[in-house]
Amino acid sequence: MIGGKKKCIGLIFGGYSNEHEVSISSAKTVFQAFNAQINKERFIVKAFYINKYGDWIDSDISEKILIGEIENYKTKKQETFNQEKINFLEGIEFQNIDVWFPLLHGFNGEDGSIHGLLRFTKKPLVGCGIVGSALGMDKILMKTIFSNLKLPQVNYLVFQNEDLNDKGVKNKIITKILKNLNFPVFVKPSNSGSSLGISKVNYESEILQALEKAREIDPRILIEEGLEVREIECGIIGNSKLLTSEIGEINYESDWYDYDSKYHSNNKIIIPAEIDSKISEEIKEIAIKSCRALNIFGFARVDFFLEKSSNKILLNEINTIPGFTKNSMFPMLWKASGLNIEQLVAKLVDISLDL
Repeated sequence: MIGGKKKCIGLIFGGYSNEHEVSISSAKTVFQAFNAQINKERFIVKAFYINKYGDWIDSDISEKILIGEIENYKTKKQETFNQEKINFLEGIEFQNIDVWFPLLHGFNGEDGSIHGLLRFTKKPLVGCGIVGSALGMDKILMKTIFSNLKLPQVNYLVFQNEDLNDKGVKNKIITKILKNLNFPVFVKPSNSGSSLGISKVNYESEILQALEKAREIDPRILIEEGLEVREIECGIIGNSKLLTSEIGEINYESDWYDYDSKYHSNNKIIIPAEIDSKISEEIKEIAIKSCRALNIFGFARVDFFLEKSSNKILLNEINTIPGFTKNSMFPMLWKASGLNIEQLVAKLVDISLDL
């Protein structure tokens, strides 16, 4: 047992984000893992649910959401009529937390927001810091850094804060896409996760609708060339030394790996992926190099494409708070690497304490 007493884990989940429901599912898995017999003597968990309006809910209600006694949608918006009550953490007891475990996917969490807030508590947290989280969430900045390091990626274009109501601007964007990329292309908001706001575009006539969909989430838009690829993923844990998991592959039945494919479909997961050992080692090397480039540590999932025709490795993106749901790749990768979910969450806490 560390330090002679149980460590109190502050599990933060939910959030004012379009990935709210995924966060709840992840937190339920992690909560169960910490409460497994193997971890009960080392840890206690204090839950902190942030509802869809950004309000922090007290620990008793938060825990009931995790164990299924209360449905999260029944926590309503808190109306604040007394303007003196401006502290959004008022009434939330968090002084006895030893280690924070934020599981806020997407906006206002995975983007570094929660990491900045938690820094003021002077307590360690599971995962990386503000800079790595922000860069990992922002696809445009992430890809720009990867490009400067000559890391292999698909061809892409960036459009930032363009006025899509201007006919001339729209024509300029379409012309640039047609000139530089081959169909199909993927149109993505720069800041989003779980494939939300992303469209696969096969024809010129579909571009504008895809741009509008992405702009609803972020006015900064990334457009990537679509290739015939295999979806390859690698888990990372560690601080000064980063460790890589087994390499995994996802075979999905849908046209592409969209939100429904990730959370609602019966995908075929292959771990270890059926790829040449030399390719596997190269993927692991790129995974570590890319995380180092963005100052990402603690834990992350690095996603790759493997072009079917050439076996060329293409770095896709890094997820700094990957999912922990029953369908999530990250815990599966580490289970195949010798750490079941109960061991994994304990290991992540040890890493945050640099043990």
